[in-house]
Amino acid sequence: MRPVVSAEERTRLVELLFAENASCVIRNGSETRIFRERGVRDLYRLLGEDPAFLAGAFIADKVVGKGAAALMILGGVSEVYADVISRPARELLRKSRVRVEYTLEVPHIVNRAGTGMCPVETLCRKCRTAQECLPLIRGFLEELERNE
Repeated sequence: MRPVVSAEERTRLVELLFAENASCVIRNGSETRIFRERGVRDLYRLLGEDPAFLAGAFIADKVVGKGAAALMILGGVSEVYADVISRPARELLRKSRVRVEYTLEVPHIVNRAGTGMCPVETLCRKCRTAQECLPLIRGFLEELERNE
C-alpha cells in the first residue's frame, strides 16, 4: 500500500501536531485541519458530521487508544502516526490494514488523573471490532455532555 503523504509531509504534520499543541492533525488531499479537544470528541464529531474528510486521510495524533483507533477505522483513515499508542489500538488498526507508525506503545492508555485506565479504553477493552466500540463511545460522550 502506497503512503497517502510523503515522508517529508508526514514529518511536517507531526511537527505541526506539537507546535500547535493540538490533539490531532488530519490531512486529506490538500486540506489540513488541526484539532484541540481532548479524548475522542473530535474524531467522533468528524465521523458523524464530515466522514468524507476522514476517508483516506492521514492522522497525526498524540495519544491513540482503542476507542480512537475504532473511530479512525470506521472513518476509513489510511494512515496514522501516534506519539503514544496502546497495544489494543495498534492491533485493531493492524487488523483493519491501517498503516501505523508510533513513538511509544503502551499496554493501555492511562486516564487523565493517572490513577487507572482511560475510561474509553476500558469501555472498548472487550470489543473485537471497531463497529462494536461505536455505541459504547456514543454512550460515553452523551453521558459526558449531560454532566457538563
